Amino acid sequence: MKHSDSKAVKHIAETTWHATYEGIIPEEIQNNFLRMAYNESRLKSRMERSLVYVALVDDTIVGFANYVHLKNAGEVELSAIYLLPKVQGEGIGTALLNHGIREIVDMRYVYINVERDNEIGTRFYEAKGFTVVDEFIENFDGHDLQTVRMVLDISPRKKAVE
Repeated sequence: MKHSDSKAVKHIAETTWHATYEGIIPEEIQNNFLRMAYNESRLKSRMERSLVYVALVDDTIVGFANYVHLKNAGEVELSAIYLLPKVQGEGIGTALLNHGIREIVDMRYVYINVERDNEIGTRFYEAKGFTVVDEFIENFDGHDLQTVRMVLDISPRKKAVE
């Protein structure tokens, strides 16, 4: 991601959140989160402190993935992977996941948190081999989220490439 991609990334986050969480997270809470997490300064911070990859189709940004190193060596959090709804199911999310796995040399485990009722997200992660390691209730701006924590052990993939 480059600084000039910020507007497109913000648009993708907003569009995807509203499409994904309609009926799951109240719209006001979604809007509060999006204002906080995807404003200009937070996007700049993401680019400086983590890895953000964008996906292009015909020179247009249609998705992004944000990877953050965790404290334990080899552990990475996939804190966001969002695609415009019109391109979901076309392999772009898989490409963003695989790109992160290839590029982040020291990665052994990828963790994600997904809202239990986010069926599209849950099916995506399960299809990629993620397994559930925890479930908990998360207070999200005054709204209780049923969060599922999942992990993907990529050690076998890394060994196959070596």
